[in-house]
Amino acid sequence: MINYEEELKKFKPSLDVDEAEGAIYSRDLTDVIDILKEMLKETSEKEKDR
Repeated sequence: MINYEEELKKFKPSLDVDEAEGAIYSRDLTDVIDILKEMLKETSEKEKDR
């Protein structure tokens, strides 16, 4: 039978996972809110130019 407590003590995360996590968190990604803000900004600037 598998002793889960012992297996968890032996567990070491893969270096690939740690590297990927660092790369993901270090990037400044544009999300939908940023895109919508930019669209609203452009729309309001066009309205002012009229």
